[in-house]
Amino acid sequence: MEICCDLEVDVNGEETFMVDKKIITSYSGRLSKLFGKSKGTTRNLKVIFHDFPGGAESFELMSRFCYNNGNTQISPYNICLLHCAAQFMEMNNSISGTHNLLEQIENSLKEINYWTWSELLIALKQCQDLLPVVNSSVILQKCLDSLVGRLALTSEASPCPSTSSPDSSGFRFSCDTKSTESLKTNFSRATWWYEDLLILSPNLVEMLVKSMVARKFNHGIISRFLFYYHKSKLYTATSDEKRKIVEAVIDMLFTLEWSSVSYKSLFGILRVSMSLNINKNSKNKLESMIGSQLDQATLDNLLVPSPYGNNYLYDVNLVLRFLKAFLSKRSCQLSAIQLKKVASLMDLYMAEVAPDPCLKPSKFLALAMALPDSARDSNDILYRAMDMYLEVHAGLPEEEKLKICCALNYEKLSTEVCIHLSQNTKFPSKSAVQALVSQQYNLKSLLHGTDNFKLDTDLSCTSIDVRSNGKKDECSEQVVFYAGKLDVVSDNEKLTAHLQGMQCRVMELEKVCRKMQMQMTKLIKSRLSSNSHSRSLPKLCS
Repeated sequence: MEICCDLEVDVNGEETFMVDKKIITSYSGRLSKLFGKSKGTTRNLKVIFHDFPGGAESFELMSRFCYNNGNTQISPYNICLLHCAAQFMEMNNSISGTHNLLEQIENSLKEINYWTWSELLIALKQCQDLLPVVNSSVILQKCLDSLVGRLALTSEASPCPSTSSPDSSGFRFSCDTKSTESLKTNFSRATWWYEDLLILSPNLVEMLVKSMVARKFNHGIISRFLFYYHKSKLYTATSDEKRKIVEAVIDMLFTLEWSSVSYKSLFGILRVSMSLNINKNSKNKLESMIGSQLDQATLDNLLVPSPYGNNYLYDVNLVLRFLKAFLSKRSCQLSAIQLKKVASLMDLYMAEVAPDPCLKPSKFLALAMALPDSARDSNDILYRAMDMYLEVHAGLPEEEKLKICCALNYEKLSTEVCIHLSQNTKFPSKSAVQALVSQQYNLKSLLHGTDNFKLDTDLSCTSIDVRSNGKKDECSEQVVFYAGKLDVVSDNEKLTAHLQGMQCRVMELEKVCRKMQMQMTKLIKSRLSSNSHSRSLPKLCS
């Protein structure tokens, strides 16, 4: 067969090939269509390709196939290049008959299960280099399916033979070198492949994870691989590459069962992402995953510095978003234990951020009221956080202080805290009186539960008469509270009518009652001494 070089082909500006037009067009539908209308012999023809997949290397492999009468050696090392070139040049049955490259490649792919582990990774790496051209190619999906299948079947050892191609020495394969054999000992037998797959790009890892999820792979193993991939790839990546890696890992973790994802590692990704300006969608996904498991968080996890440009110490808005995700995403699944854990965590967090002089009252109040009242058995720690905040923000107007105090449930304050609040000048006077009144209700409730008296309640008069079935000894107590800014006469009448007739027969509670009477007497004297006019005091009954 006479061969002449009558066609010049420029491949992506990389290299120029002089080929026989007749030979190449006999296998290529693309060139056949291009030269189909030309008649006779035309010299000095030139074709320029700007987007030939695989570049000069791929075109050369394709040309060798044409010059070798439609035969070539297809292996894992060139199958992807040949496949992309064959698709681009339209080398199918309609042009070359039985000697068509695409059909030979498909037959070769049927033996993919006999490839070594290293050969499979090399083919994947080659597909990765040809993205996005190969993205729709069947060869990429077959390689991924084969890889996932081997991982699913093998949990104790590498799926590849001990002998591997010398061409794979450029990569760190777990089945090829002694160094990676030692690396295996540092990981569980189910995760020996983590190191090998670091050669893959985020796009290819995303496709791999989708295949693994479809094959019902253990989500815990997948999530640990993603965290390992994230940590390992960031060391050598540029800022833009880091951002893409973080976004891809977050998107992949979001598709898994969140309960299988390491909570501590999520906060690690959060801290890295804060300096990378990741997209809003990935940011929302990360916050949703963290917020949904807020009951697993620690105080250190939540102490995230505020974003650059904000003058407050910690990112309170971030914690509020966590709380919103915790309450909204899993509201139907939340247990009382989870709520109480988060409430305790929030109390500690508020105590930590309260000394921040730049923290706005609205933000502090939002933290205090984010959870339902049932989440807290006691409000003591919440009170101490408020006490600290009001001490640092002493210049707040009375209205702002009252708003903050609205978050307190006075009935859930201990006796000691109520006494402390009654003497605390940082709190509004109304709060001090309300705390003491609530404490009296608590004492009355305790008495009601331990006495064997018959109770007749008159709701219209809001008074309780306690009659004894046994002993006739009775004692009554009348406690009246004064506050400088309140209507003393009306308050006295209401409290007197409400508390009149209270009976004391429990020895354990008498000591507490006497102690509170002494504290209230001191409170009355201190409040009255601050007024310019004198007021008559009612007697305290013992």
